[in-house]
Amino acid sequence: MVFDFPGDWRILAIEECVEALIDYRGKSPEKTTYGVPLITAKVVKNGRIVEPEEYIAADSYDEWMRRGMPLCGDVVMTTEAPLGEIAQLDERKVALAQRLITLRGKRRLLDNTYLKYLMQSEFVQTQLRARATGTTVLGIRQSELRRVRLAIPPLVEQRAIANVLNILDKKIDLNHRTNETLESIARAIFKSWFVDFDPVRAKADGRRPAGMEAETAALFPSRVQEDGGIPEGWNQQTIGDIATRVSMGPFGSRITRDNFVSSGVPVIRGNNLTDGFSEGGFVYLTPEKADDLRSANAFPGDIVFTHRGTLGQVGLIPQKPAHPRYVVSQSQMLLSVDPIHVSPHLVYQYFRSETGQTQLLANTNTTGVPAIARPTTSLKAISIVVPTPKVSTAFERIASALSDKQVSNERESVLLSALRDALLPKLLSGELRIRDAEKLVEAHT
Repeated sequence: MVFDFPGDWRILAIEECVEALIDYRGKSPEKTTYGVPLITAKVVKNGRIVEPEEYIAADSYDEWMRRGMPLCGDVVMTTEAPLGEIAQLDERKVALAQRLITLRGKRRLLDNTYLKYLMQSEFVQTQLRARATGTTVLGIRQSELRRVRLAIPPLVEQRAIANVLNILDKKIDLNHRTNETLESIARAIFKSWFVDFDPVRAKADGRRPAGMEAETAALFPSRVQEDGGIPEGWNQQTIGDIATRVSMGPFGSRITRDNFVSSGVPVIRGNNLTDGFSEGGFVYLTPEKADDLRSANAFPGDIVFTHRGTLGQVGLIPQKPAHPRYVVSQSQMLLSVDPIHVSPHLVYQYFRSETGQTQLLANTNTTGVPAIARPTTSLKAISIVVPTPKVSTAFERIASALSDKQVSNERESVLLSALRDALLPKLLSGELRIRDAEKLVEAHT
């Protein structure tokens, strides 16, 4: 691949452009349940750092980081498994684990935020792959990384390029964090209403349920049943009792790569259920093939589960989806409920809860590929607390509004990501002028 840069840009090796290159490989820290967050290769994804789940003790931080302290703005890169994932550190105090290298641009030569985007460019990624070694897992030695070339425009231009791309990334990140907040609100309301029975207990004590309008509070009883411990008038029912449909994805090889087309009816796979339901990364079938797999067709309001492979994944197809129907893959099954009888969001939140996950995975077979034994039968046997239809409707109204906002945010982020991915190679090659890029970003934010 040929790259043609403007004449006033310099092409320099990484070792000429950085004031710090800190390599944390060859060491394994002792991990703790709390302390300083540990950034590992697995949490550096798609240009950002997802929430760390591992820590090191605060009193061992200085000893562990003796090769060099990470600073706000530093760029981190994964060196293997996978190679070349890039992110930038913020102001939080963190420790860095194995398979990571930290880069810090020289002042007055290389802007760190520009470096973050440059390291994600095809110009650099191509070099990383070319200089990597390994058969099953690609990795790069520090000596080879130092020789990777960077395209260095004047510093003012670097900062302008970084600013354009960073505006998009900040909006995408804001949408992501907003959606996490919306999801946590939905979970909190579910737990309060249907696990802890807070409104019922408040009324039993003669108190008005906190944070609830009088009209909604009036829908809740003021007593729990003595025999079952659930609110008066509510029932313990099985999924089989409330389901209008429980169905599996197609068996065997009824969906193969040969069936995929560029557009049509999307197939829901595990990557669409990693954190609820996501509309990105679909493969498609023709409408005729989807008709042939009618029992595996899923529609707005359906709840989709992974029953084989990465278990415990649950997603709810939104009421205003990007597509009128979907097909679930061989590893998924789906559940439909009558929204007049029980809120689909209530059932969805139940299966996202710890109790629901425990019940869903109770019949897991771990021999070979993890799978839920007799998945539809197991699902139908699961028990759930079902409130009165009016309470269910009230929850559906609140949860749907939260979900609609999440869907809107996610769709905006998909568009912004596509714009960023289109701008990045053009800006980092000098093909697109900054002013033109700024106008495009302004029109979309």
